Amino acid sequence: MYKIFVIEDDEKIINLMKDRLERYDYTVITVKDYTDIKAEFIKENPHLVLLDINLPNFDGFFWCREIRTVSKVPIIFISARFSDMDQVMAIENGGDDYIIKPFSFDLLLAKIKGVLRRTYGEYAKSNFKEIYEIEGVYLYKNQNAVEYRDNKIELSKKEFSLLYILMTNLNDIVSRDTLLEELWDDIEFVDDNTLSVNIARVRKRLEDIGIYDAIQTKRGQGYSMIKTWD
Repeated sequence: MYKIFVIEDDEKIINLMKDRLERYDYTVITVKDYTDIKAEFIKENPHLVLLDINLPNFDGFFWCREIRTVSKVPIIFISARFSDMDQVMAIENGGDDYIIKPFSFDLLLAKIKGVLRRTYGEYAKSNFKEIYEIEGVYLYKNQNAVEYRDNKIELSKKEFSLLYILMTNLNDIVSRDTLLEELWDDIEFVDDNTLSVNIARVRKRLEDIGIYDAIQTKRGQGYSMIKTWD
């Protein structure tokens, strides 16, 4: 079931779209805090965004740019503004399509189905979840990046894979063999010190964003990631 994030401040339009889209088995999420739409987007991790231009605090162009810093999720602008310049700005700021209000629901539905099919369906190159949020830490799988408290850094592919495995098994012990098998095809040819070196690198990278002592060594067993951050 696809999740659609509706960024709109007109309650009537929100209720109309929510009612109609849910009839077609879409999950519809709406904005709760217009001051930090990016944080809500990251938390919800939707498959598609429907975005108005005229919004409280900051306009839709701003929030489109903000979303594009963390995701390639398809964004369809829906606005009463009909000038060519508005449509050009929507595309230049990262939008995928533009619908002018008042709109036909059949047209909206067709555009939603089309962009979802291109992005996740039969025409898509890949289908994956881009962002994982675990206890306030954000993992960007597309970018091999990690973020905590607005501090974001890129990791090497192996560093990210190690962190991802440990974070998604938070508080559990992950054996050395499991980590080695996930990262290297043939563990017989991997020096035992190689994993320790990579773990040390991940610890240092976490310190760079303000997370300390989170990866614990469990002697004779493996490693465990515990929550040491606020």
